[in-house]
Amino acid sequence: MSATSGVSMKPEIAGWLLAGDVSVQYQTRRDLLGEDRPDLQARIATEGWGARILAARNPDTSWGRRFYNPKWTNSHYTLLDLRNLCLPRDNQAARDSVAHILATEKRADGGIGPGSLAHGSDVCVNGMFLNYAAWFGAPEPELHAIIDFVLGEWMPDGGFNCDSTRGHPHHSSLHTTISVLEGFQQLLRSGYTYRADEIREAMASSREFILLHRFYRSDHTGEIIQKSFLSFPVSPRWKYNILRALDYFAQAGIPYDPRMQDALEFIRGKQKPDGLWNANAAHSGAVHFEMEKAGHPSRVITLSALRVLQTYGANIGT
Repeated sequence: MSATSGVSMKPEIAGWLLAGDVSVQYQTRRDLLGEDRPDLQARIATEGWGARILAARNPDTSWGRRFYNPKWTNSHYTLLDLRNLCLPRDNQAARDSVAHILATEKRADGGIGPGSLAHGSDVCVNGMFLNYAAWFGAPEPELHAIIDFVLGEWMPDGGFNCDSTRGHPHHSSLHTTISVLEGFQQLLRSGYTYRADEIREAMASSREFILLHRFYRSDHTGEIIQKSFLSFPVSPRWKYNILRALDYFAQAGIPYDPRMQDALEFIRGKQKPDGLWNANAAHSGAVHFEMEKAGHPSRVITLSALRVLQTYGANIGT
């Protein structure tokens, strides 16, 4: 049984993770135990959480009331959930749903809706869309206008803000910036090459924006920006938190930076004596079903925290 750097993953913790949903089993073996198990990934479509979500799909390829209503059972957030569960990338139902969105939700500014917005596409939504569209293999030319739109909203301080199409914000948003980073990362990891050098530059500046804020603190006062940044729901949706951000940094292979220290120590401090992490309250709204209960040990959060500490845990306290 392997051990993480700075956090020992006891055999009973590994066993507990491997007794969970097949999506957790797959990611535990891939990310913590170094095992390639495509057979496990294939089962995400036919059993457990993935199968239940796929079964809720409407005949017209959508979920909920199409692209963005209601939160969180619409097509957009459902496809994001399926991507985060690591549903096989060639899953035809998901691919058809992405294609339907591309065919029906494009806006004049090149981005994807939601259509209720009167002042242009939402940058945060488009970052999330690129994440699951790239995961499910959307044709690259179909994504060009969306990439153009997102890069066009890149702000001088290095990050992104969803309000950039609805006003004149003077500061990037951590919520939007992490969504764009995840989308851009998946584009590059999936082999898309359109404007790749600019995407890499935007990603580097966005990471620096997060590091400048030590993941959750004002760069001017050092105060906590929002207490919600220290809360870890099973599905973060569009909302930023430090575990989501550090998990992105870890999976992107970003080296340790001393400005990670505060956030890493907070995550380490939330580990319970039994070696697990609890889930915090979910964001209010409709769900297909409750994956894990808030206030109880969470396999999703424990997996994510161990993934982070496997990468950076040896640096805690140095």
